[in-house]
Parts: sequence; structure tokens; C-alpha cells
Amino acid sequence: MASEQDVRARLQRAGQEHLLRFCAELAPGPRAALLAQLESLEPEALREHCQRAAAACARPPDPPPDVAARLRPLPPERVGSSRQSDPKTRRLWEEEGFHQIALNKVAVLLLAGGQGTRLGVSYPKGMYQVGLPSQKTLYQLQAERIRRVQQLADERHGTRCTVPWYIMTSEFTLGPTAEFFKEHDFFHLDPDNVVMFEQRMLPAVTFDGRAILERKDKVAMAPDGNGGLYCALADHQILEDMERRGVEFVHVYCVDNILVRLADPVFIGFCVLRGADCGAKVVEKAYPEEPVGLVCQVDGVPQVVEYSEISPETTRLRTPDGGLLYNTGNMCNHFFTRGFLQVVTREYESLLKPHVAVKKVPYVDEEGNPVKPLKPNGIKMEKFVFDVFQFAENFVAFEVQREDEFSPLKNADSAGKDNPTTARRALLSQHYRWALQAGAHFLDSQGARLPELPSLPGSGEPPAICEISPVVSYSGEGLEVYLRGREFRSPLILDENQVRALRP
Repeated sequence: MASEQDVRARLQRAGQEHLLRFCAELAPGPRAALLAQLESLEPEALREHCQRAAAACARPPDPPPDVAARLRPLPPERVGSSRQSDPKTRRLWEEEGFHQIALNKVAVLLLAGGQGTRLGVSYPKGMYQVGLPSQKTLYQLQAERIRRVQQLADERHGTRCTVPWYIMTSEFTLGPTAEFFKEHDFFHLDPDNVVMFEQRMLPAVTFDGRAILERKDKVAMAPDGNGGLYCALADHQILEDMERRGVEFVHVYCVDNILVRLADPVFIGFCVLRGADCGAKVVEKAYPEEPVGLVCQVDGVPQVVEYSEISPETTRLRTPDGGLLYNTGNMCNHFFTRGFLQVVTREYESLLKPHVAVKKVPYVDEEGNPVKPLKPNGIKMEKFVFDVFQFAENFVAFEVQREDEFSPLKNADSAGKDNPTTARRALLSQHYRWALQAGAHFLDSQGARLPELPSLPGSGEPPAICEISPVVSYSGEGLEVYLRGREFRSPLILDENQVRALRP
């Protein structure tokens, strides 16, 4: 380990010597930890990072340029739709997806490096329970969907296939996530097929360009955004691991969508048959001003444009049939070929521009007292996973139904939307619809049949509580044999045990 003198010299070159101002009063253990952390920060990169962060934040907030003249919807030939395609085409996509899964060519990659700050928890968001009858966490729901999609591919093709699960964590989430998976026996997945790796961390910076001390013995660090994926793939040789396993196609998604369909065979098949190297699932915007990124073209190049960069007049433009002209909302659910990811990590990652995020960063004051700021006091620099769309040779988008596939968990219940209540309702409403479609009937506490409402109001609870384990059904398939013509009292939890009891 480098000496304090060596570390001080490195920090002087970076203009960040203040990070050692409490070093003399630290006990040997904390002092060694601080010196080790500071030694890992390359001086020139640290200086450049702090200067860039301060300069970006100090730039006057120009009104967002209206990109209307350069903005175009994605061409129709680049867009597929699960809701507008005919059943034959959808089956073709699904069959191709299952074929690739059965050949062990498909992996899923979870972006799970962020903290659940807005959700109000101190542990990784994947460990969160939204209040389902089963008390399953997001991690468990996702693991069980992997198990089911493997099973479906095996049944169709007579194979024993594997969908490897790569999980990008951060300094904050790796330890708790790894421990959680061990405690739960990896949710009955083979641990060799669950690969966790860490994204890089960057120092948080004050508005005047000084790295922040979180404690006397620790620099405040933050993950480098979900676009840190591309450096992390190279740092941990993840693409080499994929190549050894024969993986050619990677489904990348964020941890917080309770309805996410991992290794979705319809999406995979659509992208493969279109010859895409990069793809994005999208949902139709709920209303013109909905604050979601827009998947579109700018100067003929695919990218995600933030809603704040588009004028209200542009967001409200309509097509001749009355729909929104710009209606393809980003849901952080992407398809990449391994070849495309290799090119990005080798040639394009350095071209990705960091985005400024102004945050409340805990720090120690000049006397060494810990402070939790009440207003933003620091800058975190982040890259976005979708910033690589511009480099794709054949980009496609695939539209899905929001009620089937998108209900993000971002906030605590106090926020009113994208919270545990809306996520729980979305999943239970979906399962209730599946049960009705399979021919189930539900009874009230008096034994009378409840009204069957396949289309529920967006914010309402379903008439009956029905939770279907992902191990039993991935997307509503195979339920008729257990449910058709039968009556159930609420709540119905259709798990593996219940299925055995209901099997004819």
C-alpha cells in the first residue's frame, strides 16, 4: 500500500489534497482504509472528473433546445408491436426466441447498482417486497421467471438449456445482494449461472470542484450510472464469459420493473429475425407530457431524448389517425448482440458523455462533524445505458402493452405513483386477468360470484386477489388446466403446491 506521503503527492497533482485533512487524527485501521481508497484514484482522471463536474454544473441553464426540426419518429420498418401484430407473426417471433434460448444463446443482464433512496430503503431495491400475498421480492420474481422461461424452452425443444443471469451491482449493492442470494439458495438457480459484478464508482463533487469527504476516513462515491455497464463489462471480462458460454444475445433491464419479462422470447425473436444488433422495448405514452424519455431519431440517428428537451407543442403533435406522433416511451428494457457490446466497449465507450445529477450528499464539515444536507450540495456524474443506440447499425424498437409489461418501482407510497402500491396492483391485476382468461371464477365471502372485470380501472384494486407464481406461468400460458370452470375464494395464490392440488 502507498504511504501517506505518496498519496498526498498524488492528491496534490489532482488538486484534491483536502481529502487528507483529517488523516493525522485517524486510528490505524481507518487511516489505512482511507489511503487505500485514495490510492485507487488516478490523479489525472480525478482532476479531470472534478473539473468536468464543476464546469458542467456551472454552465448557465440555457432553455432546453427544441430539437423539433431534427426530431423524427422511428421509421415504421424499425418498429414492431406485440399488440398490433397478428397472432401468426407473434407466434413466429416467440418460436424464434425459444429456439435461441434452447440453444443457450440468450442471457439476461440486470442493472442493479443504484440505491433505493427515493423508495426510502437502505438496501438494494431488488430485495424489496411490495406487499404481495406471497411476500416475494423483486429478485425472487425475476429468478422464477428465468426458471420458467428455461422450462418452456426445454419443453418445446427437448433440451436442458440455461439462461445465465448477469447482475451488475455497485459498491453499495454487491455485498447485500450476494448475501441475499446465498440466504435464499439462489432461488433454485445454479449459482454458477448467476454472475455478479461491480460497476465503477466516481467521487461526488462540490459545486466548486472539490471531491467530497463523506466521513473523515471515506470519500463520498457514487455509481457511474447504468451506462457504466460498458466499462464494467470490460473490467470484469463479462463478454469473454458470455463467449465461453455461447451467448450471442443479451436482454438488459432495470431492477425496478415488477412486470419485466426476462429473456422475453417474443422480444428476442423479433430482434433476431430483424437482424438487429440493438433494440429497445417501448410503451405508448400515457399522455403527451408524461415524463419519460422518447425513443426516436435525431438527425436520422436513433436515441432517447429526455422529455424536458422537447417543447409542449412538439409533444402534442398528432398523426392523421389521432394518435401521438411521438409516443414511444423508453422503459429501460433492451436487446443487444454480444458483438455489438464488444464493439461498444472497444471503440465507443469513451465517446459517451456523462450527465450531471445534482444530489444531496452527506459530508463532514471543516470540524469533522457529519452533516446530512437538506438541499442538494453535490454533483454525481452518470452515463446512461441507452446512449449507445446511436452506434447501432440496425436498431429496432418493440412496443408492448403497459399493463402487461411496465410498472416501475421508483418512489415511496407518499409520491402517489410508481410506488409499492401501484407496482403491487399492476402485478395482481395482471394475474387476475390471466385467471379470468383461463376460465376461473371468483367468489365473495358469502359464496356469491364476483363480477368479472377483465378491464380494470388504472388505479383500482382487482375484485379478487390472485397471485400466480412465475414458476407456474410466465405470461399467462398453461393455466386453463388448473382454473377452467373452477370457483375460488379470494385470495388465490397459485404456486407449485396449489398446482399439484388442482392438477386433474
